[in-house]
Amino acid sequence: MEISDKLLCLFSAEVERSEDGYVIEVPQRELDTGSVEAGDTYRVALIESEREEPSEDEPETPSSEPQPPVEAGEIRYVEIEDIGKQGDGIARVERGYVIIVPGAEIGERVKVEVTEVKSNFAVGEIIEEDL
Repeated sequence: MEISDKLLCLFSAEVERSEDGYVIEVPQRELDTGSVEAGDTYRVALIESEREEPSEDEPETPSSEPQPPVEAGEIRYVEIEDIGKQGDGIARVERGYVIIVPGAEIGERVKVEVTEVKSNFAVGEIIEEDL
């Protein structure tokens, strides 16, 4: 999937029905970090959830452990919230999942490429700083 350089933020949200349409709630952190401004108009891309449907022969079995919300090679815009014991930047994404970003400082908003994915954390390499 190609991601535009104009991408301001990326998050998962449920589509909810309202009286005259549908609503997608933007997380408060995106307003707090300055990615988006209330009242402005933005383009929204909807990407289907990557849930695999079981075949008719396969019974549906619930996963015992949730899958990481990122994949190796994925590009993300993240805000560094903390510094780890080794001095690396720490960003949190969906469900509090951690992305470790070497060389990043608290408060920086950086564009990273996810280079390694584990069940409870990922490592991202800085592509662009101070967005």
